[in-house]
Amino acid sequence: MARIPILLTTAISALASPAHADLQLCNRMSYVVETAIGIEDQAATATRGWFRIDPGQCRTVMQGEIQVESLYVHARALPVYGASPLPQGGHADLCVANDNFVLAAARACSARAGQKLVRFTAVKPSETEKGLTSYLAEEAEYTDDQARDAAIQRLLNIAGYDVSPIDGIRGAKTDAALLQFIADNKLTPTAAGRSDFFDVLIAAAQKPEGGGFAWCNETAHMVMAALGIEENGAVVTRGWYRVEPGKCLRPEIRGQLRKVYSFAEAIGANGQPLRRADRAMAWGGETILCTRNVKFELDDHKDCAGQGLTSAGFATVEISGKPGTRLRFK
Repeated sequence: MARIPILLTTAISALASPAHADLQLCNRMSYVVETAIGIEDQAATATRGWFRIDPGQCRTVMQGEIQVESLYVHARALPVYGASPLPQGGHADLCVANDNFVLAAARACSARAGQKLVRFTAVKPSETEKGLTSYLAEEAEYTDDQARDAAIQRLLNIAGYDVSPIDGIRGAKTDAALLQFIADNKLTPTAAGRSDFFDVLIAAAQKPEGGGFAWCNETAHMVMAALGIEENGAVVTRGWYRVEPGKCLRPEIRGQLRKVYSFAEAIGANGQPLRRADRAMAWGGETILCTRNVKFELDDHKDCAGQGLTSAGFATVEISGKPGTRLRFK
């Protein structure tokens, strides 16, 4: 389950002078993402989001004359991908909200209104035939077509169809998995070319039925989950994965594993763990592994507290030889 950093590739183009063109963001990643933009001009900073952009596609996020001192972009993957990808660095901490938003004072967040600070990256878009453009890209440096193919591979993998490696190359293995997915979901042979095909893949990845390991949230609360898998003789824990109420989520697992480790807890609107009858609403077991309050990937679990980490009891889940394993939160 590789975490690919978000890279904002840009060319030099001064934004301090007006540009009579729209601004568009183009997604050359293997993830469906939501983006937010930040604008700083004359000591005032504002943010706006979210703009969904499918792999291989572009979307206009500002129209008309653009005259600002600084422009920033933040991108987040949809919840179906769990904890990945992690953004690469950034240049400013600005406010966002969970749902669509426009914030006029983006450096002072209101926790009561569900706002929080996230890291934005400064961009200087390039002039193209379509206007000012910035690209969201991965280290793999996909073309538009390769980004779309890699994104289809990634979602097929999450939905339980083995297409590894995720490389943006349409080989026989990918074609066979895609044909099987189309047949299983009773789609037309040309379904992969539809504009809403990513919605179809995402919906399939969130269904309870299907192959692979999945968490299913049957509560009315958001659940944050962490996964532990054995890699090179050590257990690696990764989190957090957002499992929405009434939805299932398949964490991306590569290779043939005999078992995985799972821990999850329900959270409230303020992002804090929920308690019921003085007990945490959590689902785990007896295997003690390390976690962190923010997104993490850890492989040393000898002394969680000594490392400034949190210890949690993970459940051991046997998945070997099972076509589909569901861990349900009730």
